[in-house]
Amino acid sequence: MHLSRLAAASASLPQVSSFALSRSNFISQISLLSFAAQRSNASNTECNASSTDKEATPPLSQMYDAQYPGTAVQRLKAVHERVKVIAADGTLNGPWEEARRRILWAGGLRDLPDAAPGAGYTGHSFNDWNHVDLTTMNDEIADNQNDGSVKGIAVGNRLGNGIRVASLPELGSGGSWSTCAMGCNQDPPNDVAHIQFRSRIAFKLVWVPNEQYDTFVLVDDDGKLLAKGKPSDGPDALPHLRERMMNFKIMEGSKYASVAEQIAKET
Repeated sequence: MHLSRLAAASASLPQVSSFALSRSNFISQISLLSFAAQRSNASNTECNASSTDKEATPPLSQMYDAQYPGTAVQRLKAVHERVKVIAADGTLNGPWEEARRRILWAGGLRDLPDAAPGAGYTGHSFNDWNHVDLTTMNDEIADNQNDGSVKGIAVGNRLGNGIRVASLPELGSGGSWSTCAMGCNQDPPNDVAHIQFRSRIAFKLVWVPNEQYDTFVLVDDDGKLLAKGKPSDGPDALPHLRERMMNFKIMEGSKYASVAEQIAKET
């Protein structure tokens, strides 16, 4: 009884043609393909975003210096970019104090002539024969002390607090300081940057040994020229002649003196 009724009901239903079924399957397939394409595009977008993020973070080889692991590498590169600015804008050929302030700025240091020594004072920076190395060191290295390995420099030589006070933060992590160049004429250099802080220098100021020692160069850790200046207010406005002569003397015979020696020969 029930089976006969079910058969009758089935017979009374409208028949679905094979064309309709095919059309329905086709539409379903198109919908699935469209959905898959959307997911693929979303996936590609996510992959591209991930790739871009990776590119925004420099690879380890650009952030770490295996030979001198105390170097704040990205900060050093930022300093070099600023040196390009002052090499081109003419200020290194202006009055000495203005030129010196621009050198401090390029190196990521504040001009703090009234601060106490050890508390960020930079009035001596690039103003004598010795404090002419612009060093960029990692944060965890800033408190390193001289254990006696750097000859002629006081044991201890605590610079960490001054580095933190005087360093400009916009150049990146780590700090900057005008460290002592004494010992740089050895190979490898036996100075504060390379020994106490285990760091390369971003640049070094060297006075050219011409008749008046009135021209200076900034050279990098390999001794290559980055910038040159001849202050407009003349030798009397510069650090004392003895300071300038001694500055070149401690470089003489090293890679850091080569550019200055060549310029002296040409003038």
